[in-house]
Order: sequence, then C-alpha cells, then structure tokens
Amino acid sequence: MSTSPKVAVILSGCGVFDGAEIHESVFTLYALDKRAANYQCFAPDIDQAQVIDHIKGEVVEGESRNVLVESARIARGNIKPLSDYNAADFDALALPGGFGAAKNLSNFAFEGRNCTVNADVERAIKDTVAASKPMAALCIAPAVMAKVLDGVEVTIGQDEATAASIEAMGAKHSATGHGGIAIDPKYKLVTAPCYMLDSTITQVADGADAAIEALLAIVEDGEAVK
Repeated sequence: MSTSPKVAVILSGCGVFDGAEIHESVFTLYALDKRAANYQCFAPDIDQAQVIDHIKGEVVEGESRNVLVESARIARGNIKPLSDYNAADFDALALPGGFGAAKNLSNFAFEGRNCTVNADVERAIKDTVAASKPMAALCIAPAVMAKVLDGVEVTIGQDEATAASIEAMGAKHSATGHGGIAIDPKYKLVTAPCYMLDSTITQVADGADAAIEALLAIVEDGEAVK
C-alpha cells in the first residue's frame, strides 16, 4: 500500500475481569504502531455488565461503569463510540480480548453458545466483512466472531470447554500454542489465543504481534492464505 494502513480497534472496558485485557490491548496498539499502521480506538457507549474488584475477584455490587469511558483509559482519551464506526474509513478491524469481550461486546460469559452480540459490534463485524476487509481477534474475542460469522475458523488456544461452545455455534476451532494463530481465508480473520493460554506477558506480546503481522499482510496482499 502506498499509504499507511488504518485499523479500527474495538475495546471493551479496562481490566481483564470486566473489560478489555490491558496487556493484549496495549500490545495490539504497539504492534500496529511499530509497523507504521495508524489506529483509532472505539468502544460501545454502554454500561458494563459487571464491575469486578480485581484484587478480590468479586463483583462490586451497586457500582456501574461505562464501557466507552473505561476504554478511554487505555486509549488515552482518543476514542470514539462504536456507533460512529464506518468500515469504509478503515483497512482492518481488531478486537483484543479480556472478559469485556465476553461480557460487554457479547454475553458469551453468561450464556455460552446461546449468547447474543452487542448490536454495534455485530454491525461493525458484518460491515467489515461486507467490505472484504480483514479482522483480528485475540483471546476470548474469537467467540464473538464465532457467533456473528457462520462457519468461521478461529482459535482460542486449547481450552476444550470453550472450544466446544464455539463449535456449538457452528464455528470451527483449531488448537494452537503460544504465538500461534489461525487464519480463516473466507472471512479474512486472524485469531490468536494470548491469555486464553497460561501465558507470560512476553508470550502474550508474541501472540498479539503475530496476529497483527498477519492482519497487515492481508491488508497489503488483499487476500488471506492459511
């Protein structure tokens, strides 16, 4: 490409247990920036499903936080509501993981195979596919793709129960290890397990980097090859 690719990144809050996984989000942005790709962060303007005390691992009763406002912490304030996303303005779409993908972008954490996906998230994914532009999803975010895209191939690593739920939604799951990725040529989707595996922070960085490298290669080449 003659110009730097522009990638939309959908965040789901701030914090592994109730929002976007911070390491995965930052490594995604870093992998884009070091390859001279531009990015714009988005998030749904909705309340979080839960607020979790990240020390105790418990739900904080009576507290409410907004997904867009919390995501702005990671984006350093440079973020837009996902309702503003227009696939025509971007070359690719990326979704870091964290429980926010399974609680806020969807309710997969609560409903499993019977989950629903936030309307703005579903629209963003379908519009990107309709524009024949590639996507990447990390950690548990591939479960969102599995719900929206019929028969898509994804990886969340080696967790058999989660893989079974994904396959029950009609998707195909490929087992992968640290730094591994899966590519679905039809949907131009790259997925990586990251913290769905028992990972060090370096291994997560390697996974995010591999996914973004493959994503931008599809942007450059115009097609996805397994």
